[in-house]
Amino acid sequence: MLFAAVLGVVLVLYGLSALWWLFEVVVLSRGWRRDSEFEWGLEDVQIRILTVDAEQVVQGTVDTVPDAIDDVRVIAEKPMQIDGATVHVVPDSFECAATNKGRALEWASRTLSCEREYVCYLDEDTLVTEFTGVPDADIVQFTERPVYTGSWLAYCCEVFRVGYQFEQFGFHRLRYPLYAWGGGVAIRSSLEDQLGWDVETITEDTNFVWRAARKYDVTFRVVDTRFRNQAPPSLKAMFRQRRRWISGSLRDDGILPLSYRPLYFTRVFAWACSPAIPIALLVSPFMPGTVALPSVLDPLSILLGVVLVVYICCGLWAYRMRPLLWPVFMLATPIAVVLHAVGAAWGVLSPVDEFEVTEKVTPTTLESVHPSLENGDIAAHNGTERLLGDRESRSDEADIEQPLVQK
Repeated sequence: MLFAAVLGVVLVLYGLSALWWLFEVVVLSRGWRRDSEFEWGLEDVQIRILTVDAEQVVQGTVDTVPDAIDDVRVIAEKPMQIDGATVHVVPDSFECAATNKGRALEWASRTLSCEREYVCYLDEDTLVTEFTGVPDADIVQFTERPVYTGSWLAYCCEVFRVGYQFEQFGFHRLRYPLYAWGGGVAIRSSLEDQLGWDVETITEDTNFVWRAARKYDVTFRVVDTRFRNQAPPSLKAMFRQRRRWISGSLRDDGILPLSYRPLYFTRVFAWACSPAIPIALLVSPFMPGTVALPSVLDPLSILLGVVLVVYICCGLWAYRMRPLLWPVFMLATPIAVVLHAVGAAWGVLSPVDEFEVTEKVTPTTLESVHPSLENGDIAAHNGTERLLGDRESRSDEADIEQPLVQK
């Protein structure tokens, strides 16, 4: 009975989180629109790419920046040679409250001049696609679509995560967007100048957005461009990545007003405990039907199981995956849910307070694991040209990212 009670509490909390997700996607996202024309063009954007010393990875990212953007900066910890960009090395003597990536961001904010309206930050592995302009907002979030890098299970978890992130389309109606992805975010340069990055955190992107929302009446927009970034190359790397995300968010939650904290903690708890849903689906048929709670547990677990399938289906739609592959990913959903939650649970039980860079693979490795790519395809991409084998018909896009067959 105790086990059933605990399981019931977990499922109820996850159910509340799922209801909020549905509210965001169905109701709050109604104000979102796909911009066909942007108020600001690419000539109004300065690109900044943060890295430690991943020269080959960064070169692949720079190669995908549209030609119309002629101001590309790489902020690195060590000297490197990058074609098409100016490299700036953060001096060892620079000191501030921020550490690691935040320290580099703060140095760049203080040191580099920006005469453009926006500073667009990319991760070292961000491959730019469909970037034609920026809507008029203080913070503009570009969506992501992680590509397969060698671990099928990690890739499946990313499809699940991208599906869940459909809630971002409702964030423009929230005073505090619940998170941000720093691998593709444009910030009005005047806002960055006023706010800066000089705080101690390991989730700089979300921390910046929350601080901006608390101090200023900022506007937030989402552009559905699906920039390509890398799925973690291994489960170990994915667990550590998720652990850092959850640890940093929990550490920074004091920025949020009290009205947001119950919602945020419920979401964190639901993420860490989401394996309870497949567990409930397995054990509920064996529980005594005469006990009230288990009798409710069965339909509730089935309903939440359907919600998980909705998440993965949203991810499959975002990936434009071929319908033939949908059943494979839906059958793998329970595994993806459990693995996706491992890092979150790890972060709740044992938070980390140091930034750890997620392992990245080189463009050569990406080309080797994607059957449709030849050596040099990524480097040959020239802004508006096809990236990673994209076809004129978006319905065929998924052909390039099938992890089931390798060269």
